[in-house]
Amino acid sequence: MVDSLANSEANTRRINIVENCFGAAGQPLTVPGRVLICEGVLTKLCRKKPKARQFFLFNDILVYGNIVIQKKKYDKQHIIPLENVTIDSIKDEGDLRNGWLIKTPTKSFVVYAATATEKSEWMSHINRCVTDLLSKSGKTPSNEHAAVWVPESEATVCVRGQKAKFTPVNRRHHWRKCGFVVCGPCSEKGFLLPSQSSKPVRICDFCHDLLSTGDMATCQPARSDSYSH
Repeated sequence: MVDSLANSEANTRRINIVENCFGAAGQPLTVPGRVLICEGVLTKLCRKKPKARQFFLFNDILVYGNIVIQKKKYDKQHIIPLENVTIDSIKDEGDLRNGWLIKTPTKSFVVYAATATEKSEWMSHINRCVTDLLSKSGKTPSNEHAAVWVPESEATVCVRGQKAKFTPVNRRHHWRKCGFVVCGPCSEKGFLLPSQSSKPVRICDFCHDLLSTGDMATCQPARSDSYSH
């Protein structure tokens, strides 16, 4: 069915509408064979708090952005190749329900749907698209995934040190390898993590020690003044 829609006028029109909603700052989305599968608003668990984001699932990519005017204007476009995606359902917790984890080598995060049915449909569509892509390319699912960032609201003290309280002076920092919220003194070292950045990124001392003793040929110590935040 996807193949039959690829060159249809209706599909082309729908993709053009999405392109126009992101404006000149967004990347072009119309490419041969691309089909818009579904779209909708999902709640994304962001660094500070859950926020509504507009998501678009195509047969080869997942696109999302901030909602400026619903169905008319979006910004801060993010494009994720589906062949790098794996998803896992997560349990309901408090007011956060109907969620699942989207994992990629460069970024991983949690999203929540409005209903259990909507969650089931999104996960089913994503899994089907990923399976079809991998089947056509002959590739295997990615087994490397970026850590999910712990929301800042859940950390009042440094997760690693367990003592230092966060203040306007002693700021919170998310570290790229583990995703935990730690203080500056517990995260003064860095490593090159090629899947996330072309420059060394700051990581906590615990992760640094693990990487230093492991067989990580691509992870090299960085100077403290050259970290990518």
